[in-house]
Formats: sequence, structure tokens, C-alpha cells
Amino acid sequence: MIPLPGASTRLVALLGDPVSHSLSPTFQNAAFRAAGVDGVYLALRCGAADFPSLLRAVAHAGGAGNVTLPHKEAAALALDWCTDAVERTGACNTFWLEDGRVRGDNTDVEGFAAAAESLLGVPARGLRVLLLGAGGAARGALWALVRGGAAEVVVVNRTPERAEELVRRFAGEGTRLRVVPGAEMLRGERFDLAVNATTLGLRDGDPLPLAPEGGPEIGAGLDLVYAPGETPWVRALRDAGTPAADGLEMLLRQGAAAFERWWGVPAPLEAMRAVLPRREAR
Repeated sequence: MIPLPGASTRLVALLGDPVSHSLSPTFQNAAFRAAGVDGVYLALRCGAADFPSLLRAVAHAGGAGNVTLPHKEAAALALDWCTDAVERTGACNTFWLEDGRVRGDNTDVEGFAAAAESLLGVPARGLRVLLLGAGGAARGALWALVRGGAAEVVVVNRTPERAEELVRRFAGEGTRLRVVPGAEMLRGERFDLAVNATTLGLRDGDPLPLAPEGGPEIGAGLDLVYAPGETPWVRALRDAGTPAADGLEMLLRQGAAAFERWWGVPAPLEAMRAVLPRREAR
């Protein structure tokens, strides 16, 4: 058992806006206790103007952290060194200090791949996927799908120009990529998986990112948003007989990868999972 926080305790911070809903402090602090490392994980709400200097200050003070909405793309620009995942996606969700340099990774890529395979029971190779959104979370998901050998990914976003920019980033990697202005244009098509990489579902009263009926047929739905009792989209899909999961498994897996970047030891995954809300069987 580690002692109470003291002068040598390492600060690990979640930076974003909003952060009050986050479960990361719950499972990361459980991981710190289980692994016997001297650290404390806190969620810090910060605006865009303060974000880059705060990230670098935490790192240079010997700390580390995660980045969540809406700062993942800004985080990539605040680093001194980054992994290939950050380079390819233009988004960073994990940072730390090493050899005097602020380093960053995008562990959302690993987290998404693990969560999708957990839901589907198979890896991404050969799948047709509908991706809703074109922000930082969508970049991580798309790179995971392309790297995993998905056959085709269709991107839908309320700003088609941003979706086109996302598709251009990963063009020529072997996966067919295309953009459509709205999901209603895909009626009659079938996808193995639909992914909500938008923020819809974070707030009460948000519309569903994709209606369970009247659009394309989907084999399963993965919502990158998570909420108490699961998100309305996940519940709607299940009510319609479609397998679905929210973002809790992805959150857990990306968090485990982040833990390993910060501490250089394997993450105590089961200790982390044990403190998270239980979910229905897939």
C-alpha cells in the first residue's frame, strides 16, 4: 500500500473541458494503488487559451497526463516529440516528460482497436465501417481501422470539408475511404460496424448520432462516448436487437496503455476494470 500523497508524489492530470464526467481518475488511482506507484490522478478543467502552457507546465514539473475533448489536436502541437500514432492522426491524448522533452502518444488508437475487437469478436481486417465524426477521436479510430486492414470506412460529419480532410490524411493506405454528407444517403447499405466519434451523448437531450431505423443497416454499434447507465444510442441499438457498447472499454484500454507510458511497467488491468461500472453482456 502506498502512502498518502506527499512532496514526492507525481501529479498525473486529465486536461479537457468538460472533465467532471470522467471515470479516468477512478480507475487510474486504483491502478496507482495496485501497482504501488507514488502518483495521484486529478481531472483539471481548462480552456483553449490556457491549455498548451498547462500541459507543458505539468510535464516539466515531473508530471504527466491525458488529454480529452476539445484539446487533443492542440496537444499534438504542444509536444517536443511524438509517436507515429500522433504523427498520423494529428491528435494526442497522453503526455509525459522524458530526457527533458515533452513527449506524447495517441493511445486512443490502441484503445479503439481493442474495444472494437471485444464487441465484434474479430479484428478489423476486411470490415466495412461507418464512422460518425471527424474530430480528434475520429482520427484515432480511423487510423486504427486503416492500420487494422478494414476494407472500407465511410465518414459522415456535419462539416463535410472536415471529413474530406480526414480522409485525405489516410488515403493510399489500402482501405477504401469515402465521405457522404448524411447517413440518410446510405440507406440500403450494410456496415459491419458503426462508430460514434462525435460528442453526441455527452449531454442530456442530445439527438442520437444515428437512428436505429431508416438509415443504413449495421451489424454492431460502438459509441466512443460513455455515460452512467450507458448512452441513449447504445440502449436504442440494443432495443432494436443490434449489439452495441459504449466507450467504457476503449477508455479502459487507452488508459492502460497510457499508464504504461507514464510508469514503464505493465498496467494492472483487472484492478482498473474492477472499479468501473458494470455493463450488460454484449
